[in-house]
Amino acid sequence: MFRTLFPCGIGGFEDIARQTALSFEHQAEYYLNLPDRAFRYHHLYLFIVLNMLQCRAAHLHMFFTVRKLNFDPVACKLTQVSPAVLENLAQKLECKHQISGLTGDKKGALALLQQVNTISARIPGSHASNIYVCNEIRSYFSYFGLPHLFFTFNPSPAHSPIFQVMYGDHTVDLSQCFPFMVNGCKCALHLAHDPVAGADFFEFMWRACFSHLLGCDFDTQSSSDKGGIFGRIRAFYGSSEYTE
Repeated sequence: MFRTLFPCGIGGFEDIARQTALSFEHQAEYYLNLPDRAFRYHHLYLFIVLNMLQCRAAHLHMFFTVRKLNFDPVACKLTQVSPAVLENLAQKLECKHQISGLTGDKKGALALLQQVNTISARIPGSHASNIYVCNEIRSYFSYFGLPHLFFTFNPSPAHSPIFQVMYGDHTVDLSQCFPFMVNGCKCALHLAHDPVAGADFFEFMWRACFSHLLGCDFDTQSSSDKGGIFGRIRAFYGSSEYTE
């Protein structure tokens, strides 16, 4: 698939001849952290790997639930619906066609699907995943009480000299109070060229913020002895915002 990334034809994913088992996700992440950075700069690798991970998560961690009273009739009818009917119905729903004109098997399949709930809490970015996060936050409320501080952390890598160093710009001197940087257009091009460095920058920044400002010790999973600017933190919860 990637002849320029694997020119010798070895080092591919899920090789059964490999002595040590290595998962697809860990191997894909490892390739993104290689000093060569060829995988980072490839124009298709990131998208294909993400698509494969999302498809696997959808197939392995998605299931259906129905009410107990409707389980037997729904299970019986589901086995009678052909894949072609479901695929055609899905295409119509995806294209936002009117469903009032459905007839025959498609109408019956739609009525059947309305009695089935799709559970996809382990798929990042899904609606069920957002509900799962909200439920976890509510469970924090019941144990720790209401939170005292809400804030949104949104560092900008395009205007940060730290990101430029992570990208590989050796002209930036972080020992200076105001490091010299290239113009804003080139900074934005660097971010578009290496989004992995942008993700590493975000990871570094939020950990630095919580460690030095809020006094969180990630090694012990608790607040440090000295605490931070708000004292010792008993608990915190953070989530990433998925945008389209």
